[in-house]
Amino acid sequence: GISAKEVVLVTSLRDALDQSAIRHRHIADRVANATMANRDGFALPTAGTTAAAVSGERGPVDAEQEMAALANEQLFFETAATRLKGTYDSIRRALQDR
Repeated sequence: GISAKEVVLVTSLRDALDQSAIRHRHIADRVANATMANRDGFALPTAGTTAAAVSGERGPVDAEQEMAALANEQLFFETAATRLKGTYDSIRRALQDR
């Protein structure tokens, strides 16, 4: 049958995918709005302001850091999705063997 360990793994992988999708949207939003006046990003940065990439802080956007973070997030998402698919396949096989 299905073990409690498999249920916990599915839940944690699903949660990881959800969090990854949220981080992806935040990064994309920062990059997309980087040149809009009175928004975060490149428009009107204050002197001496530095914001860490994808930290949630408002401030100048470093497009290179943001794109690297986006690529990293994509790799994380694909890995988690592949693991989740494998776990679902295992559960499906276990149910069919019953």
